[in-house]
Amino acid sequence: MIDEISLNILNILLEKARIPNVEVARQVGMAPSAVLERIRKLEKQGIIDGYEVRLNPERFNRRLIAFIFIKTDGHPHPERTPIPDTLAAMPEVQEVHEVAGEDCLLLKLRAADHQELGALLRERIRSIPGILSTRTLTVLSTHKETARFPISGILPDE
Repeated sequence: MIDEISLNILNILLEKARIPNVEVARQVGMAPSAVLERIRKLEKQGIIDGYEVRLNPERFNRRLIAFIFIKTDGHPHPERTPIPDTLAAMPEVQEVHEVAGEDCLLLKLRAADHQELGALLRERIRSIPGILSTRTLTVLSTHKETARFPISGILPDE
């Protein structure tokens, strides 16, 4: 079980992952070595899954966000890589989710523009064996985009 101090450490790291260990220790009222030990334990337990730099997509000409619903034939094909794994290997694809409902998969991807998106759909996504159809939504503007989720008051089991 995660205690309140570890929960506070996680919230601090969510705000600024590169915060110095000494500053985390100051904020939670512990010795830096004790905080470092807790962080390593949280990493070892898989509670902290990693650290990631968030790049500005516009600076890398990745302005267009698209969500793509994909319908597959639903049959396992042992002779080829599973469709979700094939899609996940594409560098433009940021997320791959299996979904309930009419469609089978939901992708989030970033492209430079509509021409690149069209080429990705025609040449790479729709050409994957087992994909029956796609439906694409393009984003006009983004008001919030994050990988964060609330953890206050939630103490996961060990």
